[in-house]
Amino acid sequence: MREFRVAVPQAQLDDLRERLARTRWPEPATVEGWTQGVPLDYAQELCAYWADGYDWRRCEAELNALPQFVTGLDGGGDDSVDIHFLHVRSSNEDALPLLLTHGWPGSVVEFLDVIGPLSETFHVVAPSLPGYGFSAKPTVAGWGVERIATAWAQLMDRLGYDRWVAAGGDWGSIITSALGTAAPDGLRGIHLTMPVAPRPPEGSVPPLTEAEQAAVADQATFRTVRSGYSAEQSTRPQTIGYGLLDSPSAQCTWIVEKFWDWTDCAGHPENVISRDRLLDNVMLYWLPGNGASSARLYWESFGGRRRTDEVPVPTGVTLFPHELYRLPRSWIERRYTDLRHYTEQKTGGHFASMEQPEVYVAELREFFQTLR
Repeated sequence: MREFRVAVPQAQLDDLRERLARTRWPEPATVEGWTQGVPLDYAQELCAYWADGYDWRRCEAELNALPQFVTGLDGGGDDSVDIHFLHVRSSNEDALPLLLTHGWPGSVVEFLDVIGPLSETFHVVAPSLPGYGFSAKPTVAGWGVERIATAWAQLMDRLGYDRWVAAGGDWGSIITSALGTAAPDGLRGIHLTMPVAPRPPEGSVPPLTEAEQAAVADQATFRTVRSGYSAEQSTRPQTIGYGLLDSPSAQCTWIVEKFWDWTDCAGHPENVISRDRLLDNVMLYWLPGNGASSARLYWESFGGRRRTDEVPVPTGVTLFPHELYRLPRSWIERRYTDLRHYTEQKTGGHFASMEQPEVYVAELREFFQTLR
């Protein structure tokens, strides 16, 4: 295990600006708004700011103000991957260790505004997924959800934590659920913002309320008209990677579109997340060249083992109204058999720690305090 600091060469930042200046823009969409994707005028405005107004060194300093480390983890396989992680210990030596896992198109940037408040209560460990952020890229196949979960248990053991809890959203929810299924020594409970569970057999749960029926219908809409990114990344991650690594405007819009679609933003992502923070997150894909490696997690994890195994550890769930999957509580309870904490919030979406940081921190504190 070794200490890590972010130190991006100026040449990389100069290259980014030069590439942005040479962007070959398409014509505008044939309809107004975001129906066909990121509108041309906003894409040009955002990329112009990225080139001439955005300050990466500010984000770099923010990351470097936190203790960062790299360690090789094998996840139970034959090859090891160097994993980057933040490790912010609480001033309270008896604090409960908390493992936070991000997803796509997120990064540890998702947690920058909550790590401080959380570290008042927890020792916070926030790793970058393999092939994401400043973690290394796997060079062989096999790094799917279950292997990452095993690697995370290895990480907590290596840090000397014999009693800990875990939380996550997006892939972080799925990986945290896999941890809960395996229930490694030391794991006391998990918290999720996007629990995934199968549809129960007919008649095995109470009839759905109108609100639950609407939420289930939203899932069908998501699969048909909002999940093209997933189909591409789960089948041809290498192909999409060529464009994402070569063109900063492509990488930026590929990500920012999801912050429009998946946040409770009333039509514009910057209504809930600042322009600088959006670009901070994009930079953790652009600078390390993670377009293909981050997409590959979909290829590794889709079409294989179903994410329906029972999760017996104590579980807390916080559902936000603009989350991608808002399953009925009765479905969640069938998979997460020790559901001890369940709340439904009035505002917020998929990126809970960025959109509603105070609520997110309060929810983790309230649930995990019961497991001490």
